Formats: sequence, structure tokens, C-alpha cells
Amino acid sequence: MAISRVRVKINGVWTNLTYNSTTGRYEGTIAAPAATSYNLSGQYYPVIVEATNDAGTVTTKDDSDAALGSSLRLTVKETVKPVITLISPTNGSYIQNSNTSVIFTVLDEANGSGVKESSITMKVDGVPAVLAKSSVTNGYQCTYTPEDSMSDGSHTIVIDAQDNDGNAALQVSASYVIDTVPPTLTLSEPTFAITNQPSCVFSGTTNDNLSTPVSVEFMLNGEDAGSAAVDFSGNFSKTLTLTEGENNIKVVSTDKAGRSTTVTKTVKLDTSIPQITNVSFEPNPVSTSQPVKITLEVV
Repeated sequence: MAISRVRVKINGVWTNLTYNSTTGRYEGTIAAPAATSYNLSGQYYPVIVEATNDAGTVTTKDDSDAALGSSLRLTVKETVKPVITLISPTNGSYIQNSNTSVIFTVLDEANGSGVKESSITMKVDGVPAVLAKSSVTNGYQCTYTPEDSMSDGSHTIVIDAQDNDGNAALQVSASYVIDTVPPTLTLSEPTFAITNQPSCVFSGTTNDNLSTPVSVEFMLNGEDAGSAAVDFSGNFSKTLTLTEGENNIKVVSTDKAGRSTTVTKTVKLDTSIPQITNVSFEPNPVSTSQPVKITLEVV
């Protein structure tokens, strides 16, 4: 009996095999299917082998064969890593809310093996976090909401995941600062409430233990009057030009977390010059060492 043809069928494609006289076997090399077998029934590609002799007799074996079936199952794994994307809070951000949720997605390639749900983990300051996971296209969106208020200060999160073919995503880590306390703000100058000089210096100090540097903005009579530079020690100073009459000044110090403290000050500008008129003495003339009444008007 002579064998005229031996071939194999994988993923709908037939490939002829060549006899190797050294090994006494039929051999061939094919490209594996481009897609993972994870999503197929049994999570493998079924293979069919066929041998034909010169008389035209054909023998066929497939994955259901009692003897060879387990050998005719080709497992194909993808090599693309899933992607972790941190939505909020972003790395380096400052947060006012001590119960802020962490939200991120883990997505695999289209037609990939899919994200392995149990592999999605996150640690907050080194402690495993309980995640709420919801299915989205090609993966999951995950949310961590603290059961208790988190302390003010810096916190670090580390996220890991992999797909069902064992490809680990690039680890994502981020740090953010929780700051629930507004900055301090003291206005030390001016100490007076009325002046005859339009140019007036406003000075003070501001500070925030967690979210420095802070910004200082001025409002003069309801209008934006610009900002003041704040030095390393928290000192600031700004010169404003007052208008005649009552001037309402608002100083606002804002930290990186967006919390602010406001101080208001009212300063009156009076540039009027007193006018003296109608001076009189009674009696006039007056005897030596006698009392004399002086009368005048000031406007």
C-alpha cells in the first residue's frame, strides 16, 4: 500500500504534509490562526487529518476520535496585553472629597480572549480594595468607593489585570492628595479704615499644609483686581488704587484642591481738603487778659 496524500485542516484551511524518510513521519509547517481559541467551543481549534492511498481509500480523524481526538485540538493564545486606563482621579491631582471614588477601565483587544475578571485588582496604600465591576465592550469598568472617609494627605493606588490568555497589562500606579481643609489667610495691612492716599498696600500671609503653593486673588468693589505673588513663607503684598468713598476689598486664597478662604476689608478714601471761613472774635477789640470768643466755619 502506498500513501498518495496526507493533509491537515485547521480553521477551514487544508495543508498538504510531506513525508520525511528520516523520521518516517509526515510533516508540515503552517501559520497558527490569527485569533485566540479561547472563545471557541472547548477553547481550541478542532483539527482534521486525512490520509489517502493509491487505491483512493481515505482515512479521516478529528477531535472526536477516541484514540487521537485529544491530539487534534490546537490551543492558540493571543499575545496582546489588555490596557488599564485610570479615569479619575488623575495622577498628581488634588481632591476635596475624602470619599472620592477611583474609576478605571480594563479593556482587551477586539476578538481577544477578554479580560479575566478575577485578575483585576487594586491596592490603596498597599491594602487590597473592594471593586465594583461592570461589563463594557471588550472589558470592564471598575469603581472603588471608600467605605470610610480617607485621611487628608497623599494616597497611592496600584492596579493590575490580565486577559484570559495570561497576558498581563502594564501596571498602573498613581498618587493623589486629599485636602479637606481650606488654606489659612490673614490680612495684616492696612490697619486703618480711612485714608487720604489713593494708593493702598494690602499685605498678609496664607498657607496650606497639603496643597501649597496657594493662589491669592483680589476683588476691588466687585471687580477683578488681579493676583498677588506668594513667596515661600506664604507672604503676599499688592498695591491697589482706591476710589473716592467706601472701597470694598475681597482677598481670596485658593489651594490646589480648590478650597478657598476669603477675607474682606473696607477702606474709605477721603481726599477732600478742609476749608476754613468766617472767622470772628467777640469782642474785638478785647481788653487785656479778658476772655474772647472765637468763631469760625470749616467745610
